[in-house]
Amino acid sequence: MTASASYWDDLRVACESIPDARDLFRTRILVTGATGMICSCVVDILLRMNREQGAGITVFVAGRSAQDAADRFRGFTEEDGLVFVPYDATSSDDVALASSVDYIIHGASNANPALYMQQPVGTMLANLLGLSRMFDLARAKSARRVLYISSSEVYGRKEGTHPYSENDYGYLDILNRRAGYPSSKRAGESLCVAYGMEYGIDSVIVRPGHIYGPSIRASDNRVSAEITRRALAGEDIILKSKGDQLRSYCYSLDCASAILTVLLRGEPAGAYNISNPHAICTIRELAEAVAKAAGVAVRYDIPAGAASGAHNLMENSSLASDKLEALGWTPAFDLERGVTRMLAVLKESSSPFSL
Repeated sequence: MTASASYWDDLRVACESIPDARDLFRTRILVTGATGMICSCVVDILLRMNREQGAGITVFVAGRSAQDAADRFRGFTEEDGLVFVPYDATSSDDVALASSVDYIIHGASNANPALYMQQPVGTMLANLLGLSRMFDLARAKSARRVLYISSSEVYGRKEGTHPYSENDYGYLDILNRRAGYPSSKRAGESLCVAYGMEYGIDSVIVRPGHIYGPSIRASDNRVSAEITRRALAGEDIILKSKGDQLRSYCYSLDCASAILTVLLRGEPAGAYNISNPHAICTIRELAEAVAKAAGVAVRYDIPAGAASGAHNLMENSSLASDKLEALGWTPAFDLERGVTRMLAVLKESSSPFSL
């Protein structure tokens, strides 16, 4: 089988969650970080709209490797609207884009927590220099809007378990060894406002929580990815902590539909949490949901001593979704459905995205 029927069905459901989706028809959209976990799903939705609805969207997939893009979007061609554009978020080279562009979605960023400390300079440059180049491109090409994919980590730490609203900032130690990631995400958001003030560039910001789904990459070492791999292999899930940290989990296709909703309907210079209110749970509860769907068990192997400095320091990173839902977006995959669909897609094909 060359395609995952389950994933194609999920793409259809995700498309239905985007209000005014037809406003994207006949537009030209540049997506950076296009082979990553989140933005690859954005590209999949757009290409499905082309193939199934005749949307006529030109999707510029920006990345460092043409081969990675060809592998990830195998089965799609320029006839489907797919165009590869060489791009490195840490480079100062101009983006070789001869044509005009209507929208820019900047998702290129180091998403591997272990690398935040191993490559702190590159992590920060991708979030600042890379974003600045996208704004310069938007100016040169008269783009309608730039969407910046930030992070829930901009909120820092606070007491209690109440979900963070968009103006609910807590403490962030800027000298912490992994602070380069949340600090540069915060600065990137300020850069969005600055380009709007000085150059009149329209932008919006999204702050995803903890995203899971079948678009995980082999290099992903986050807890949700490790849980998924073990479950797929039929192995018991091993937690290295009690898993009490509260997180806003969101299925990757729900995240992608939310991004496209904000792109179309978000207020200029506004920030929007991406969170599914039906999937706010602890790490332990996520593990238990995946284990139940896969027919395995959850076991604990908690090492003595301090935990690794690479992990997210926020005990509570749950996010309020009221502002996003007020735009007309509705999540399609609660936690149970999300983990079930994720495992189904990954089991159906060794290359579930060869559509």
